Amino acid sequence: MARPPLAEHRHDVPTDLHATVARRLRDDDQRYTSGRRQLVDVLAGADRPLTIGELLERDDDLAQSSAYRNLAVLERADVVHRVVTDDEFARFELTEDLTGHHHHLICQSCGRVEDFTISTQLESSLSRAFSKVADDTGFHAEHHRLDLLGTCASCG
Repeated sequence: MARPPLAEHRHDVPTDLHATVARRLRDDDQRYTSGRRQLVDVLAGADRPLTIGELLERDDDLAQSSAYRNLAVLERADVVHRVVTDDEFARFELTEDLTGHHHHLICQSCGRVEDFTISTQLESSLSRAFSKVADDTGFHAEHHRLDLLGTCASCG
């Protein structure tokens, strides 16, 4: 029996982001410190995943050494997702259940990552295709991520 298509766009983004983050950190035996809150605020205001350098540029009060440690804690608590590209810099964003389902355009030249969304109809078609692949291979898929690799307009 075929499983239903993978989940479509998420519409249950928390109305109180900071309460959700605080709960996740408590569940991981961590505190929601001011430094972690600053990182969440910067990521919540970003329209794309950011490198450590970009995070530091957006908030002068962030210290590089604590930013690395705090991002690791936030990642472990399922608040932050790391986006890996071909260059040496990881990018960070809030997890999809906090921001909504989206995909990424990744420039293989400069490493820039841009978020994009697609129509609900196209998302459903992709989900059905991915579910068929999962069924055909016996793989149990929980959700999907789609990264398009290429060259951005600035590098193109």
